[in-house]
Amino acid sequence: MGKKLYVGNLSYNVTASELQTLFSQFGNVQSAEIVMDRETGRSKGFGFVEMGQDSEAAAAITGLNLQEHGGRHITVNEARPRESRGGGGGGGGGGGRDRRGGDRRRY
Repeated sequence: MGKKLYVGNLSYNVTASELQTLFSQFGNVQSAEIVMDRETGRSKGFGFVEMGQDSEAAAAITGLNLQEHGGRHITVNEARPRESRGGGGGGGGGGGRDRRGGDRRRY
């Protein structure tokens, strides 16, 4: 079973293909992705790489963590599971009223 790696502090110009090439020197890269901002379509400066074997992932961490790539010192470590953002919808703030109890919306 492969390991998913977090890759941070990437240059905003790095592509998934470039990430795959960078990590392939340490073994079989099953997938490489750059996380993009939904609104702007630009890179958020981090991504994920999935290596084929745990030993390959460990070698990639050792070989690439804090190394310079694209003018930046990248961070490479084992990805953690995504934290729950809480379920059930709802949330949100107040109901449109200020402290005096009045409605602050303007018509």
